[in-house]
Amino acid sequence: MRSRRADYSESTKQALVDSATDLFTKNGYAATSLDAIVKRARVTKGALYHHFSGKQALFEAAFNQVETRAMAQLSKAIDSAGSPWERALDGVQEYIRVCLDPAYQRLVIREAPVVMGIERWREAEEHFSFGIVRSVLERLIEAGEIGDVPVEVTARMMFASLSAGAQIIADASDPKKASAEVFTALIHMIEGIRRDR
Repeated sequence: MRSRRADYSESTKQALVDSATDLFTKNGYAATSLDAIVKRARVTKGALYHHFSGKQALFEAAFNQVETRAMAQLSKAIDSAGSPWERALDGVQEYIRVCLDPAYQRLVIREAPVVMGIERWREAEEHFSFGIVRSVLERLIEAGEIGDVPVEVTARMMFASLSAGAQIIADASDPKKASAEVFTALIHMIEGIRRDR
């Protein structure tokens, strides 16, 4: 049984991550101070440093929270009822929805490459999303929806296309319009490697 102290510590940590996520989303990393984060979370700076080494560590925790939530949404979509092809299309549709989320746009697409550094960000992106892309591709091949393609290379190219689509949506003056165009382009690309039915 967990102690009250452990529960309090966990709730303090979560309050800090939630506060950081909200403020980084609204103001960006550079314009968000640790003072603002602790004030919003209603904790002391000492509590912050008990859980995190500093602002970058807190950013990475916020990034992980946003990515974990996004990947849960995607997993739910691709594990729903329907054929592997229908589930793949549901996954693309859900990914587009994720890309419209302001927290995902700001933290994952815009801020993370700068704050975490491009290499660390790529590793994190691969950890969170590449496995889902590879899994969907393997299911499509197994179901005979897609012919015999080199799995690793094809999955990496699909992953790169999804990442480019996310960037287009995040940079657009009209994200909803851009998301519809990205969805259409991604579906055409996937259909391009589909076996003739």
